[in-house]
Amino acid sequence: MAKPIQKSKPFEIRYIKEDRVLEVEFDDGHQFSFTAEFLRVESPSAEVQGHSASQKTTIGGKKYVGIKAIEPVGNYAVRLCFDDDHQTGIYSWETLHDYGVHQIELWERYLKALEQQGLSREL
Repeated sequence: MAKPIQKSKPFEIRYIKEDRVLEVEFDDGHQFSFTAEFLRVESPSAEVQGHSASQKTTIGGKKYVGIKAIEPVGNYAVRLCFDDDHQTGIYSWETLHDYGVHQIELWERYLKALEQQGLSREL
């Protein structure tokens, strides 16, 4: 019988308000720093991601967005409440870990999509 894959879980999550950065340390040794902007534009909510990859929405004007609350969701996720009133994204531990591992390519894809759609990170 195959052994179940052990999923990484964060043991510390801290938000540095003045820098608008969320730091997450996982029990597997990975440590990631995410800007609030990155987490907002990559929100796992249906509003941003749609119901398929082709429905993903590119959101501009979020360079200065901040996180106003971090709410636990069971033992598997957090809900991030942003100061632009977006609060429907539930970030599972798996999602946060995946975002950390793929942050550079996700960010580059986002910047390219902004450019292609004539949008800006600024308001």
